[in-house]
Amino acid sequence: MLRTLLGFAVLAVIAYVALKLLFGLLGFAISLFMTLLWLAAIGFVIYLILKAVSPETARRVKEVISGRRTAA
Repeated sequence: MLRTLLGFAVLAVIAYVALKLLFGLLGFAISLFMTLLWLAAIGFVIYLILKAVSPETARRVKEVISGRRTAA
């Protein structure tokens, strides 16, 4: 009985550590995703402002980002 109880206690400690590690990594991944999403939104707003102010420059920026070559 003592051996069974000790086995469950060790299993509970291992499960606790594993869950803490899993949720810590999951939290990091979600945080990284939200940061990238925020930066993409800022870049999109800057692009929209640039498109309203200078459409030619916005076109060149879009070509640079998409990787298309322009006919010089």
